[in-house]
Amino acid sequence: MLAQVGIVLIGAVIAGLIGYELFVVVPDSTAELLGILLALGAVGVGIKLAGNAAGSLFPGYNVAEVAVEGPITRDGGGGPLPTQPISTPADDIVDQIERADADDNVEALLVRLNTPGGEVVPSDDIRIAAEEFDGPTVAYAQDTCASGGYWIACGCDELWARDMSIVGSIGVIGSRVNASELADKVGVSYEQLTAGEYKDAGTPLKEFEEEEREYLQSLIDDLYGNFVDRVAAGRDLDEETIRETEARIYLGEEALGIGLVDELGTGEDVQDALVDRIEADSVDVKEFEPERGLPARLRGGASAVAYSLGAGVAGVLGEDGEVDIQFR
Repeated sequence: MLAQVGIVLIGAVIAGLIGYELFVVVPDSTAELLGILLALGAVGVGIKLAGNAAGSLFPGYNVAEVAVEGPITRDGGGGPLPTQPISTPADDIVDQIERADADDNVEALLVRLNTPGGEVVPSDDIRIAAEEFDGPTVAYAQDTCASGGYWIACGCDELWARDMSIVGSIGVIGSRVNASELADKVGVSYEQLTAGEYKDAGTPLKEFEEEEREYLQSLIDDLYGNFVDRVAAGRDLDEETIRETEARIYLGEEALGIGLVDELGTGEDVQDALVDRIEADSVDVKEFEPERGLPARLRGGASAVAYSLGAGVAGVLGEDGEVDIQFR
């Protein structure tokens, strides 16, 4: 820490001397006020550059924190309702974990979870990234760690929660809007032009046929079985115990009692535990954030507005009009 401060001070002094020489002493015709302002600007730039150099030479962190907040989606869009918050894109979270894994200063990974779940494959991508991290990994459930969030936690070595955190919802849901009666009332008819018997299964403008219902339910069952397998392997739990939860949610204290959570505590308690995990004198946590430029941030804001204005009946359907299956 003292070395970092020393580098910053030395950089500031050097930048100040250069700035004073260039902008105050040398130009005879330059107004002194302008020269002083420019010199101060040079000092600011010098402090910034020296601070970056000090951070690279003497990093003050040994634990990386990655946050999974809001609905889990591939591109960071909100959930099926316009009121649901925009989340961090799953690909960005995976990138943060991989950058932390490649950082020689990082000895452990802390995955902070505050999510109700979301899409299946993006959730699994984050779980795999956490599982492949080379070092201790701890998941920490803040307010909510449900469904896809719990799926991610199963890729970590242990899961902490608060006594009042919401944990669980080990299940899968697929839904669709049945607008067939509304279509009849407004005079809209549905004509099928497909190649493949089940291509239009789940289309909202027609009633479910029994074969279609069985087909889509089999997909849900397969995903649920996969979810149970992941939880059983990651949490070292019996599959029957997991199925007996029937996708319920639990408060942290009850979740601890049935083995869904390893420990209860605050964020400070988690950091204290990490001291032992990495066998260090102390833990300094750095939050890894997405590397997103201004254009990406603007696109995200525009997408949120467009989604809020355009969300409607079709909002629960996939891009091709089929049923959108998500963790809930």
